[in-house]
Amino acid sequence: MQLSELKERVAAAGIIGAGGAGFPTAVKIAEGADTLLINASECEPLLFTDYHLVRCHLEEILAGAEAVMAAAGIPNGYIAIKKHNVERLGLQPGQELAPHIRVAMLPNAYPIGDEVILTYQVLRRVIRPGALPLSAGVLIFNAETMYNVCRAVGENAPVTEKWLTVAGKVKNHVTLRVPVGMNIAELLRATGNTVPDGCVVIDGGPAMGSIIDPEHSFVKKTTKGILVLPEDIPAVASKLTPNRAINVHASSNCCQCTMCTDLCPRALIGYPLHPHKIVRTSMAMVEEMPELFTEAQLCSGCGVCEMTSCCQGISPARVYAQVKGILAKNKLRYQAASDPEPDPERDYRILPSGRFKSRIGVAEFDRMTDLTGGCEPESGTLTLLLKQHAGAPAAASVGKGDAVSAGQLIAQANGVISANIHAPRSGVVQSVAPDRIVLSVR
Repeated sequence: MQLSELKERVAAAGIIGAGGAGFPTAVKIAEGADTLLINASECEPLLFTDYHLVRCHLEEILAGAEAVMAAAGIPNGYIAIKKHNVERLGLQPGQELAPHIRVAMLPNAYPIGDEVILTYQVLRRVIRPGALPLSAGVLIFNAETMYNVCRAVGENAPVTEKWLTVAGKVKNHVTLRVPVGMNIAELLRATGNTVPDGCVVIDGGPAMGSIIDPEHSFVKKTTKGILVLPEDIPAVASKLTPNRAINVHASSNCCQCTMCTDLCPRALIGYPLHPHKIVRTSMAMVEEMPELFTEAQLCSGCGVCEMTSCCQGISPARVYAQVKGILAKNKLRYQAASDPEPDPERDYRILPSGRFKSRIGVAEFDRMTDLTGGCEPESGTLTLLLKQHAGAPAAASVGKGDAVSAGQLIAQANGVISANIHAPRSGVVQSVAPDRIVLSVR
């Protein structure tokens, strides 16, 4: 298949990165790389979505990767999996699973799934700060994204369902496939789970995920996990703290020990990040001279600085996030002056997953999930958000009262960086709003 045809099929299917920011996959696929990395690292604790996908659908994941490699002229590929999952899956480091695609065994460390860290860990290449992985000759895709590419190429199947994990302080730890747009509260009930008093619900992983209201939140194409966690554990307590309190605490209590910078995963491969300095900077100064703080864009938000490094409970990552907002408002981007030099001690400073789980308070909830089939919304409605991907929101192409069939295009990509949205089930359009389409599928 030619590159242009592959990109057209991928775009038509509405495929985006299945985790993280949800960048449209068709835009990422390009010539010029010599290596494709399938990210099956399951970076954060408690999540087992990629593990079950690799266990049950490795053939489809590899077929999707092979399609991209053939179309883009990429000679080498790796599927990157943490050591404990390599062993569970009965694989071997370096094992060839398909022509030119081998197993890259990752250490059980956090945040090993960050694309910058992943590239360095597997290939010993450093992506220049502020640049795309392609600049280092690499394309990186999540395992589920490659699964979706396979289905788009082989069946012209659009993305209408999502693989995700439900875990945390719940009765049933499960990984399952659900329709995009399903209400999160319904999902929890359908899996036999409740939200105990004193707990919150998080979309994503415990460290980098966001607290949501389950009654008014819905499964998106980027949803990898729904976690129920106590609000008093370190991973959650920080998310509940207002920015003003974060800033006051940071500026007044930092002892400048530099431990946050010494253990910053990206700083260890040479990125010019200095968390111990940013916490002493006032937001007023950033507002006045934002061009001096563009390094903030290089922070991945992994939280190692706050939840593992700092003995004072300070959150440089939260400060960096605020600075990023100011930079975005001023349309400023970091421009690298030179290639970074990794710290020679980097490999001895990576953070073991077990230690991280204990420090953020989730170790007691970390257990293998059961793979179940799927579930349907008890209310008979699905809510499709028009912006569940990076870039511009999709534009609705249906109106109230329209009958739609499963897989039908209901919102079109609205610009170069945007993504199509399709009906997960057959039904009738209940309503169309500027930010969502509600389907009645009962």
